[in-house]
Amino acid sequence: MITTMLLPDNIHPENSVYYNGAIVLEFIQQHQCIRLAELYILVKEKKNMNYSILILCLDWLYLLGAAIINKKGEVCLCS
Repeated sequence: MITTMLLPDNIHPENSVYYNGAIVLEFIQQHQCIRLAELYILVKEKKNMNYSILILCLDWLYLLGAAIINKKGEVCLCS
């Protein structure tokens, strides 16, 4: 089981929410708005990230004010 933390001191940085959130944000920036399923496919191809980590990253990006989910269910970049 992979332990994911915001900025871990005892695991590899590539397993952190900070690192994975940057990957997710990169795809959101490229598309401005993207369906969650499409985002998951793109992220899975690049990083082999599981769905629960993706959702954790989206929660973190929402708390930062970087991404939202609109009424259509698309993940969108906040301006």
